[in-house]
Amino acid sequence: MIQINNVFNNANMKCIASGGSYFVYEHQKDSSVTPWTAQQEWFMSQMNLQKRQLLIQLNNSAIKLQAGEMQWISGAVQASSGVTGVGNFLGKMVKGAVTGESAVKTVYQGQGFVMCEPTYNYIIIEDLANWPGGITLDDGLFLACDANITENIQKRKNISSALLGGEGLFNLGLHGQGFAAFETPVPREELFEFVLNNDTLKIDGNMAVAWSSTLDFTVETLTGNAIGSAATKEGFVNVYRGSGRVLMAPTLPGTVRPDMNGPETTTSTASSSQGIAGSVASSLLNL
Repeated sequence: MIQINNVFNNANMKCIASGGSYFVYEHQKDSSVTPWTAQQEWFMSQMNLQKRQLLIQLNNSAIKLQAGEMQWISGAVQASSGVTGVGNFLGKMVKGAVTGESAVKTVYQGQGFVMCEPTYNYIIIEDLANWPGGITLDDGLFLACDANITENIQKRKNISSALLGGEGLFNLGLHGQGFAAFETPVPREELFEFVLNNDTLKIDGNMAVAWSSTLDFTVETLTGNAIGSAATKEGFVNVYRGSGRVLMAPTLPGTVRPDMNGPETTTSTASSSQGIAGSVASSLLNL
């Protein structure tokens, strides 16, 4: 029987979230610094830039983990690739290529612990019971889920959504009962949550990190025509219709207007507005 010291009884390791078999541990400070990195590490700790790790406790159960994320395993835990043949492997390769996730997710089952690699991203645990019809994740955010949860590819209703909305043509969908963990670029307390009841949500940019698979996602001009959208300076918006939930990261880098007390330069990845040229393209694509 293995004994684990300086993990659960480590004052520097704080459990900040949990759900199901999943526990998020946050390193309160990084002591492994040098004289040349100490100042940077101090400022990072003051701004909530701490390393976080996902710990999974298996109790005669099984989970699926993003490939390459395992740091250590303890106990009677077996790992498998989940690949059953050439056809199955090729299918997983295609799914991974179009969703931005690893082609093969490692399955861990048994009795023990699985610790994930540290990350500066924020980790969120979601109970799929709160997502009737399943949850769709933005590209590359998946971390882990219960093994009984099924994955599928969520496809956009039209190709213009992929080309103009700051989103890919495909996203990873998770369906079933159980828990899932995924990474986000902002902390949970900064995420806006919208609950739609046969309603519509429009977001000016690629800021939705997760949404109900029951929602229809398209990209449209804000006013419905090229001239009106150009006049409002809001070329394209991501539109979610139906009943379900949307988690939105409103504080992503690049969302601050440069003329409103923001930095001189901002990235364009957080906004899909394209001005006059984009609005004309939208009209041609009949959005």
